[in-house]
Amino acid sequence: MTPRRAALLLAALFPTALSATDKPLTVPYEQFVLPNGLNVIVHSDHTTPVVSVNIRYDVGSARERPGRTGLAHLFEHILFEGSEHVPEGKFDEWLEAAGGTNNGATDSDHTFYWQDVPSNALELALFLESDRMGHLLAAMSPAKVDGQRDVVKNERRQSVENRPYGLAWETLDENLYPPGHPYHHPTIGSMEDLTAASYEDVVEFFRDYYGPGNATLSVAGDVEPAAARRLVEKWFGDVPPGRRPPPLAPPAARLETDKRLVLEDRVQLPRLYVCWLSPPRFAPGDAELDLAADLLAGGRSSRLYRRLVYELESAQEVVAFQRSRRFTSTFCILATARQGHGLAELEAEISTQIDQLADDGPTERELTGAIHRYETEFLGRLERVGGFDGKADLLNLYYLETANPDYFNEDLSRYRAVGPADLRAAVRAHLRPAARVVLSVVPEGRRGLAVPAGEEASIAADG
Repeated sequence: MTPRRAALLLAALFPTALSATDKPLTVPYEQFVLPNGLNVIVHSDHTTPVVSVNIRYDVGSARERPGRTGLAHLFEHILFEGSEHVPEGKFDEWLEAAGGTNNGATDSDHTFYWQDVPSNALELALFLESDRMGHLLAAMSPAKVDGQRDVVKNERRQSVENRPYGLAWETLDENLYPPGHPYHHPTIGSMEDLTAASYEDVVEFFRDYYGPGNATLSVAGDVEPAAARRLVEKWFGDVPPGRRPPPLAPPAARLETDKRLVLEDRVQLPRLYVCWLSPPRFAPGDAELDLAADLLAGGRSSRLYRRLVYELESAQEVVAFQRSRRFTSTFCILATARQGHGLAELEAEISTQIDQLADDGPTERELTGAIHRYETEFLGRLERVGGFDGKADLLNLYYLETANPDYFNEDLSRYRAVGPADLRAAVRAHLRPAARVVLSVVPEGRRGLAVPAGEEASIAADG
């Protein structure tokens, strides 16, 4: 093969990221603020006759105080249980009758809801969303709160306490973040705190955080901005402004030790979790570590997957990810051992692979592949107006985190700009062996399978 044909083949197999001369990625929008403080973003996309109504409240579990955890997630449930003009059960029924779907989610930083409907049902979606913002308390009662409290408790039993490895993540957060830090406790809350919360506590939490001044609403899809504005003003204009919570100023989270923990659980195979504190969402280092996670365990050809699963056959799965959050993120690797293998050999190989990435960095080919995989995923989100991570949701997220709803190009450019030296520097700076939490989850009575030594602590799984 001639050098020219070889170069053409390589260019076809591994195309470079878009150059600076290409047209920037942009999502056009119109933005306005109602007199009551509600921020509104409208994006027109007439590809299909669908529209998404998305609302993000700037409240997550980080806003909860010690002793009253779980309230943000509890409200994710309560807001579906009816409001003054929407009888219990009718929220879903009316939307489904119109051909729509809806859902909600809570994390440490935000609570968000979306309704994806045919464009002729936009007014219904706005009415439903406005009624639970402005008229929820009129329909809320101690009995309704207790009912949803029991639902959340049961969810905790199923997803945390009685689920294999279910206590791992809250154990990690409790040891990564100091007491008093907003990320120290789990979003779902503790059984004790859910039980202790009074009806008055729940009402005050709603009054503090679920007003229009603490929310951003996006309407994206087959809609004209002027028509969307008229409907938003019609249904949200009379909602009282509510309270404006002060900004959070959490204490710094730092790790200066290799902290090792052992959790005995009702599991068959031991699993290792290795986690570090990492840069916040959109901060320098965030994109680099996102790509590092892909290189380490992003697929069957990734470094750790190839080494642990195929070559050494010591693990049956390995996963890595950068969990990006507002104040401090977490970079984690988890690996489940195969029968007959302990976690010390997994930890040793994980450390070896990270050291190699920190010393030598990725190859150009590796990094180009990781960037292209991210681009494909990112651009796929822009094909959807609704759901989680669709355009309506991202417009709100970008507004809350950067004050710029159209942060799409800047976000993607972070990844396109990463070079091998940048990724190597991020791994060196943030994935240090002396600043991490290593959690071994082992079958009951099999502590010998855990990673030994270090500042070891025993934890017993309950429930």
